[in-house]
Amino acid sequence: MAATDSAQQLREAILERFDELSPRLQQIGRYILDDPNSAGVETLAVISDRTGAPPSAIVRFAQTFGFNGAASMQRLLKDQLLAARPESGYHRRAREFLEGAEDTPLPGPVDLLAEFAGASALALEHLLQSVDHDRFEECVAMLREAETVHVAGFRRSFPVAAYLAYSLQRGGKRAILVDGIGGMAGLQANRIGKGDLLVGISFSPYADEMVSLAEHVAQAGTPIAIITDSPVGPVAKPANCLLQVRDTEVRGFRTLSGSMCLVQALAISYAFELTKISA
Repeated sequence: MAATDSAQQLREAILERFDELSPRLQQIGRYILDDPNSAGVETLAVISDRTGAPPSAIVRFAQTFGFNGAASMQRLLKDQLLAARPESGYHRRAREFLEGAEDTPLPGPVDLLAEFAGASALALEHLLQSVDHDRFEECVAMLREAETVHVAGFRRSFPVAAYLAYSLQRGGKRAILVDGIGGMAGLQANRIGKGDLLVGISFSPYADEMVSLAEHVAQAGTPIAIITDSPVGPVAKPANCLLQVRDTEVRGFRTLSGSMCLVQALAISYAFELTKISA
């Protein structure tokens, strides 16, 4: 296989061949898809530590996609990072923030507030670059065309799903929150029609309820929009439209600022589109 000429082509090639890769190479591919900036600038030792794959596997991964070795693949990813100056600054500040947080093992309440505020600011700054603009507009169109929008998010994703359902209702859209209360998720899923839309929200570690719901709805032929942190996660495959968002984590706790901003923009964009049609 000939080496790809751009980071975008590498991303597309990984997505296309992901299911064919061995589990170990999939670990590396997932890391590159989820954090191409770090993959381009970190040492093989760091990437090995984060992926759980030995350096030799990283070299083998690069060769699988036509590169002479890991260095030439990383050079491609680094060129993309340097070409986007705001993103380069984001990456540097993100690293400085995380290193600073790690240096404070027992923070006080105000220290924690500062850490979460800083992490949220970084996530919001990066949101516009990380979300595919064409897919975002496609998702707004799917909201507009659906008879009813069913929104699902479990565990840490639940607040994001609840807010999206609320905002869509306020904007005049028939929206139902699939909450699974009382073990009713299956019955709620059976009420989703082919003319409806399921918006599923799930981040690593992915809730089993969301994975099962997405697979069930996909089999019924209902369109699905997924908001998640990885294009190769278990909830990504059934998606007709996928929006990737990466919220920063602080001491193992995910901030929701980027996700909340994204769904708020989705709901308001739908309301604006409805206003244009009614005018």
